[in-house]
Amino acid sequence: MRNVLVTGSVDGIGRHTAAQLIDGGHRVVVHARNEDRAADAKAALPGAAGIVVGDLRSLAETTALAGSLRAYGRFDAIVHNAGIARLDSSEREVTGDGLESMFQVNVLAPYLLTALLPQPERLVFVSSAMAAEGAADLTDLQYERRPWNGYAAYSTTKLLDLMLAVAIARRWPSTLSNALDPGWVRTGMGGDAAPTSPRDAARGQVRLAVGTDAGALVTGRYFSDRDWRPDGTALDPALLDALLARCADLTGVQLPAPQG
Repeated sequence: MRNVLVTGSVDGIGRHTAAQLIDGGHRVVVHARNEDRAADAKAALPGAAGIVVGDLRSLAETTALAGSLRAYGRFDAIVHNAGIARLDSSEREVTGDGLESMFQVNVLAPYLLTALLPQPERLVFVSSAMAAEGAADLTDLQYERRPWNGYAAYSTTKLLDLMLAVAIARRWPSTLSNALDPGWVRTGMGGDAAPTSPRDAARGQVRLAVGTDAGALVTGRYFSDRDWRPDGTALDPALLDALLARCADLTGVQLPAPQG
């Protein structure tokens, strides 16, 4: 039995990931952004070991969330599933912290939770095939200078998630840190025309969280059924280190030194 955290686990792929882990006999803590959503999670996932609440649009709430999670002990695996998409948005949305909302939820929040929680055995970052259209411009991570484009900004956050997975794999060699593209999935984000069910998409996250086959026991990888893979530019060690440094500057929290 493994102790697993799944963020954004009220519905969609996250809920199915949590459900499959629970069905597999694992101890699963689920996450909701507010109390109403937590009630929905409790009804949908009665076998969960616990439900934690925190809005990832807030650095303070994300920090408090990490504090609540420490009551469950060290997690063997953390699945960073939570994310938002504003693909058709005509204007840049800024949170109460003064940060672009997709960047804060999709990139900074998983970085901050990872940095504040005890080092796990495995980390799973949910990326997307849209990462292929992202731009790893660390001088303008939040589209403050570039013309606003919701599709491009979201794609960039998914590329940054992939880069985070690889960057942390380099810093923490004893942790299996990977990113995956769940595919085009029938969720509120993916729409009804998507070919993949959330149940099927969840299997990849479950495999990376608790799988014991040789293909799951790797680190610093990007899993996808698509042909695209990141080039050497995005995965340049200096750029990866710079991304961790920028995340540390924006959150005020450094990624700890590796344990073990």
